[in-house]
Amino acid sequence: MINRQWILKRRPVGEIRPGDLALVETQVPEPGAGQFLARTVYLSLDPTNRIWMSDMEQYMPPVQLGEVMRGGTLSVVEESRNPAFQKGDIISGIAGWQEYAVLDGGQKLPPGVPLTASMSVLGMTGATAYFGLLDIGQPKPGETVVVSAAAGAVGSIAGQIAKLKGCRAVGIAGSDEKCRHVVERLGFDACINYRREDVAAALKRECPNGIDIDFENVGGEIFEAVLANINLKARIVLCGLISGYNDAEAPRGPANFANVLMKRARIEGFIILDYFPRLAEFYGAMGQWVAEGRIKYDVHVAKGIENALSALNLLFTGGNTGKLLLQVSEEP
Repeated sequence: MINRQWILKRRPVGEIRPGDLALVETQVPEPGAGQFLARTVYLSLDPTNRIWMSDMEQYMPPVQLGEVMRGGTLSVVEESRNPAFQKGDIISGIAGWQEYAVLDGGQKLPPGVPLTASMSVLGMTGATAYFGLLDIGQPKPGETVVVSAAAGAVGSIAGQIAKLKGCRAVGIAGSDEKCRHVVERLGFDACINYRREDVAAALKRECPNGIDIDFENVGGEIFEAVLANINLKARIVLCGLISGYNDAEAPRGPANFANVLMKRARIEGFIILDYFPRLAEFYGAMGQWVAEGRIKYDVHVAKGIENALSALNLLFTGGNTGKLLLQVSEEP
């Protein structure tokens, strides 16, 4: 059988271009002792994929040239020589951008949970929103929380958690349609279309009492507008800076940064890997909220391993709503 996989050929400069990665065909590998063969069902497409392609300082070793592109996956066991994993088991792991992989471990998924939920609201994106907002943001009833990329995988969940904690949730998104979705379906109090409005002025309107917590996914000019409106002792949860991931040169520091000093604000970056020892806490709380209908989630599914690169670019053009997944093969 043939296994198709994306190989990193050169490090992108600016936007990802044809030739930076190559789709190649190899033979499906055979599992050795203690291993199993996994067929990829869903591949998670995330802004951090762009970081992994670079050789910048990062929280994991960069993908090396000639290697299969790294990516989070849900896979089904097809053949096993590991007694802990049986044929048909669903495994969460990092099998990469390929149709088949030989693995020696992974997290088994419990039966009955929709696979797309396990890759979104009940997966690492949901956990990122949960720990980022609650652990770092520490919201209190009556506070105002601003969420950039509010229609995205993490931001859409973070804003809903803010509402559950009694806060005013104001989103920032890239279209009127996304803003309507964020308010009408997800329950945000307001949403600002950054393509149509002056964000700093709109934040003054929608956050009349200032901003207590910023769940920052974007950086750049949007982050600057938020900094202009923060309150005394504001908390800035630095989850991502996607606006600069495709920049060919190092971005400049944000304007209005002095406001962090004047308002005695706190900025803290975090990576979800740091919270793995506490995932049971997340699964318990988020599982209950989802079951009760208190947290809603959206999944944008593209199909076919050959479309991985074009699908990833949706993250940088605003072409997706909710968690972006690539369906590589049929669900078992």
